[in-house]
Amino acid sequence: MSLSPPLTSRPPVLERLGRFAVRRRRWVLLVGALVTVAAGVFGAGALNALSLSRIDAPGSESDRARTVLAEQFDTGPANLVFLVTATEGTVDDPAVAAEGERLTRALAGEQGVSEAGSYWSRGDSPALRSEDGTQALVLVRVPGEVNEARERVGELAERYAVSSGTVQVAAGGQDEVFREIGAQSRQDFLRAEIIVIPLVLILLILFYRRVTLALVTLGIGVFAIVGTLAALRGVASFTSVSTFAANIALVMGLALGVDYCLFLIARFREELRRGADVPDAVVTSVKTAGRTVLFSGLTVAISLLALMLFPLPFLRSFGYGGAFVVITAVAGALVLLPAALAVLGHRAAERGGAKRGDNSESGVWFRLAGAVMRRPVLTGGLMLIVVLALAAPVTGLRFGMPDARILPADSSSRAMADEVRTNFGQEESDALFAVAPGATEGGMAAYASELSRVDGIAQVDSSAGTFTGGTLTAPAEPGRFSTGEGDYVVAIPTNEALDGDAVALVENVRAVQAPFDVLVGGTPAEMADWRGEMTDRLPLVLVTILVLTFIILFLMTGSILLPLKATVLNLLSMGVMFGVLVWVFQDGNLSGLLGFTPTGSLESSIPILMFCIVYGLSMDYEVFIVSRIREEFLRTGDASAAVPLGLQRSAPLITTAAVILAASFAVYTTGGVVYLKMIGVGMAVAVLVDALLIRGILLPAFMRLAGGANWWAPAPLRRLHERFGLAEETPRPATRADALDPVH
Repeated sequence: MSLSPPLTSRPPVLERLGRFAVRRRRWVLLVGALVTVAAGVFGAGALNALSLSRIDAPGSESDRARTVLAEQFDTGPANLVFLVTATEGTVDDPAVAAEGERLTRALAGEQGVSEAGSYWSRGDSPALRSEDGTQALVLVRVPGEVNEARERVGELAERYAVSSGTVQVAAGGQDEVFREIGAQSRQDFLRAEIIVIPLVLILLILFYRRVTLALVTLGIGVFAIVGTLAALRGVASFTSVSTFAANIALVMGLALGVDYCLFLIARFREELRRGADVPDAVVTSVKTAGRTVLFSGLTVAISLLALMLFPLPFLRSFGYGGAFVVITAVAGALVLLPAALAVLGHRAAERGGAKRGDNSESGVWFRLAGAVMRRPVLTGGLMLIVVLALAAPVTGLRFGMPDARILPADSSSRAMADEVRTNFGQEESDALFAVAPGATEGGMAAYASELSRVDGIAQVDSSAGTFTGGTLTAPAEPGRFSTGEGDYVVAIPTNEALDGDAVALVENVRAVQAPFDVLVGGTPAEMADWRGEMTDRLPLVLVTILVLTFIILFLMTGSILLPLKATVLNLLSMGVMFGVLVWVFQDGNLSGLLGFTPTGSLESSIPILMFCIVYGLSMDYEVFIVSRIREEFLRTGDASAAVPLGLQRSAPLITTAAVILAASFAVYTTGGVVYLKMIGVGMAVAVLVDALLIRGILLPAFMRLAGGANWWAPAPLRRLHERFGLAEETPRPATRADALDPVH
């Protein structure tokens, strides 16, 4: 029974596409330019059409609690907080108290403000007073759609965060923090793109040695970016899309545009070196390298579309962005680039007869693969130890809640949050709300008393009074907690509990038995439910990515072992990335150099997003390499010789793409938002490790050890691949007897 992959006739779709691009090259480029301009104009309004997403989990207990609080009690978590500091004396001094009361009344009377309360208006609540008595809080709730609410929050923060002779006022709170994160992120991205685009252009010129090719490649990236922004603006007309989805367009559009152009242009130059005329070289490039680009785009799209499985608008937005960026990048590479190459012709060939990427046995990657394959156990084993050592810190991974320390230390809301964290024993702006629409006052007293005994709860305010440690310590604030048809309580946690395991705190509060139905909400509960939704769906997302990418690689290769190998190697790359994230951003190593404050944990959504992006890019590189190795195997029938030849044809391109991509990501470490630094460091390390260590050493070692079994599949699956697999035509299939030579 032969173990070599079947030779099937490839559908002529890509060939027809290549010939169309050659024949109509000027029309294709003209239409492409017009579409790019139109998409740029329409996409320019994308950021205004997208939403500044809140951290929430639609349909969760905290989400239902927020709805009941707003509709039945006209209250909810404060999203704007003012810190009032006495210039002299304490907040109980008459002059300071008068200023605090005036500020509270002024805010309560502002348009768009539904509620304002403070230390002075809430019976001198100790939860709103600093431990040394020099500071107090004013809590403000600005309801409404998130974009409008945050705009209003910003206006109020700017107007009221001023100093007088009596007090100094600083602004913060959840929406003010996230408003600053959004503004800082846009600023960081704009600065990064201003650096990245010229940097990528310079690196492309150095690689191509042709300015025109560098400009064409950059143009495909720009086409993907503006096309994705335009598509996102269209989707935002029907559903909520986070503004941060636009960041996917900026990061991935350039990355995929460069990757795909490098591969097609290299194949085009290779065909020219073989003596093909320009039209045939373009068509052959589209037939062969274009097929690889299609498979690559499909695997990247699957990894990002898997984010749609999360029931969270924030992460689903990245799924939209990922799908559109792949579609536009692939379309640019398979339609616009072939037309541009047809116009450039031999002007796109290497200067001076250079043969970078040549397939001769003198190539660096050919020699490296040969050395690895001569001692696959030794070289592969040593590299595996190195990779596992880099990934080892992942065993200490801890997920936590985001807070103002995401921002740089000199931002106003971060500075205010740091003062509250240092000077206050508890945090009412991050209180838990226990909503009981059908509660009775008598039952509420017992319930509030029991809540106040929960470890990590400093104080419970209710219609029955204020409780601390199970004891009534102050009378109730009249008319605040009850509507006559229901009731709610406010459980105020300690800062220590919030900085520790906030999820456990929420679970303990929810575990308290009540004599009526209760919904527990508030900011800590919303964040806990957000994380819970991600945790619950994460196995489904991971299985979906792994299974679908396995199927795609099987359809491409006809092999069972190669997709399994690709999955293992990709997970090793992911392990290294997470190990670096833990070592740097959780444990705080290099925090001084990178300019951030470690919190001892990682917020969960960004690493999940990074996993999907980097897994897609890793599979991108896998597809590029394996497609060339497979082509050599089909041509020669020699499973061992095909590996160094395939690596020599593809690895220089992948290394170049990885270096360009890593340099681009590294620029984001200069941003002020910790999330961008995480993306910059983690993804730069991941793509370099994947391209150099994983694909350069572990891949050839594995393929040498597996020998001809690399291309094996059971008979039923071989027949399935013969019928549904997508394989290109290859010349001169060989039948060498040593095709399945085992490793001795």
